[in-house]
Amino acid sequence: MKYLIAGLGNIGTEYELTRHNIGFLVLDRLIDKFDGKFEHDRLAYVADFKHKGRAIHLIKPTTYMNLSGKAVNYWMKELKISKENVLVVTDDIALPFGKLRMRAKGSNAGHNGLKNIEQILGGNDYARLRFGVGNDFAKGKQVDFVLSNFDQDQMANITERIDKACEMILSFCSIGIERTMNFYNE
Repeated sequence: MKYLIAGLGNIGTEYELTRHNIGFLVLDRLIDKFDGKFEHDRLAYVADFKHKGRAIHLIKPTTYMNLSGKAVNYWMKELKISKENVLVVTDDIALPFGKLRMRAKGSNAGHNGLKNIEQILGGNDYARLRFGVGNDFAKGKQVDFVLSNFDQDQMANITERIDKACEMILSFCSIGIERTMNFYNE
């Protein structure tokens, strides 16, 4: 069994610790747990490891957030991985900071990365792990908020939440989405 886990974010040091880059941060932590490392390849930084007899492929698209679908589609085809075995890790302003929610499909909720994936894959029937980043911003300041760094209080708690997201990813790959949602969704 092969799985593709796509962590969404933007490349570049100016985006490294921003809320929009939580997908990258989760995948960085996950590959560290398996003593692996990302290497630059076509449209993404890629890494892989084995877990419970499954081949898990990680990608961090280098296409910037708004064109994430290009990288997801390319690597699905390249690795011959079906949509049922794809999981997208993304930020979500509709959830309070640190809240984690996995879904088998769903709305893009105005998220440009998810919108692009939906367009290119031809639907919203792919799994996603939404990582709550909160919504503490004034009207019209959403872009500034998601492209800003986590605050000090959030940074103090982020490692525990990222570790929980990593557990959820491994669970998705080993026991499936339904059981993972029942066990982990808060």
